[in-house]
Amino acid sequence: MAQYDVDLFVIGAGSGGVRAARIAAGHGAKVMIAEEYRVGGTCVIRGCVPKKLLVYASRYSHDFVEAAGFGWTVPQPSFDWTALIANKDREIARLEAAYTSNLEKAGVEVVMSRAMLDDAHNVRLMSTGAHVRAEHVLISTGGQPFPGHSIPGIEHVISSNDVFHLPELPRRIFIHGGGYIAIEFACVFAGLGSQVTLVCRAQNILRGFDDDVRAHVRAEMERDGIEVVTGRTVARVDKPGALRARLDDGREIEADRILFAIGRSPNVSGFGLQEAGVNIAETGGIAVDPYSRSSLPHLRRHGLRRQADAGRSRQRADRGVLRARGRRRRPDRDRGAGALPDGAHLSHRVPAAAGDPVGPPDAHADEARGRRRYRPRGGLPHRRARRRRDDPAPRHRGEDGRHQGRPRRHFGGASDRRRGAGDHARAQQSLRPRSRAVT
Repeated sequence: MAQYDVDLFVIGAGSGGVRAARIAAGHGAKVMIAEEYRVGGTCVIRGCVPKKLLVYASRYSHDFVEAAGFGWTVPQPSFDWTALIANKDREIARLEAAYTSNLEKAGVEVVMSRAMLDDAHNVRLMSTGAHVRAEHVLISTGGQPFPGHSIPGIEHVISSNDVFHLPELPRRIFIHGGGYIAIEFACVFAGLGSQVTLVCRAQNILRGFDDDVRAHVRAEMERDGIEVVTGRTVARVDKPGALRARLDDGREIEADRILFAIGRSPNVSGFGLQEAGVNIAETGGIAVDPYSRSSLPHLRRHGLRRQADAGRSRQRADRGVLRARGRRRRPDRDRGAGALPDGAHLSHRVPAAAGDPVGPPDAHADEARGRRRYRPRGGLPHRRARRRRDDPAPRHRGEDGRHQGRPRRHFGGASDRRRGAGDHARAQQSLRPRSRAVT
């Protein structure tokens, strides 16, 4: 009887987990992946991809207005929310089928079930009660919307997961949050014709972004009719008839829907991690070393919030999902399959990513001012390597001893890319008659 049923068991079939399973299976490992909802994870099912489809739909309202200036006569357009959601669902289903097909082609066994750890190596499938013994376990459960502190009426609030399944377009929507998720949804609903009110507790939106960018984005949002309220939080939500959000200053705002988009948190509860001996960090994610290993050496995690970013915005949890999706995290997954030598991945050198042209900087302006710029003694290496024009080295001069323009390291100063071209040019030049002064 084999000691283990599988070489690698992946919990969570999101963008990171799917790729980890495929790469490990490609190296010959026996892999099983478990997903309790839909294959594709947050990004494909209820994140980046469906959000972009809504963004594209919202931009057409501006295009119809601008078309008249280019000579187009456009009839009064109308928008159908149900048609957009139905088309979105069809595209998401196509992508989910593609993800599942790629897993099966790679030889990965896909199980649609929630998975929990019974102990260090035993994984229990909740749908059937079956137990799987795995040599290595990868936690790829991603993040989930963070509801914030408990307030009266929090049950009437929707999250970013619920936006993509609304039965109708809200005429008035109240959005609580100042990060890029809240900003994107505010612009989407404003473009689709909703009356939007955005409230955030900071003094300006997009905390952590460049100050000039923050001011410009806010001005453009207000120009499009979005009411932006800063420096306030929601104290309670009432539903006497229509929904009503009461701010901490006593102001009440009515809306058809109230969306809380104040960040995301690691999705690690309910998987039996602590019972199996996995340490949980103070920030809520799995505590790992520089090799992405947890307190159990055979159990790793990725796609969650970096511990070094504990003091930054919770939006780093979303950026962590994007960081973990592509080839930049591939060496960690390959190491799990035993293909590459061990080596710590330097997550602090991996840039954050947002799904918009305006991305977060590596350091805020205030942080950058406090940093000391490092400059090596003697100048930068590439400047030290430069040679002076009067360098006596023969390769920087022609056969006649004359300078050949700007010094080059190869082919006697010629800038040609083809070997021998410099010699040919010098030969042609030597055949030309030199002009002499007439006395």
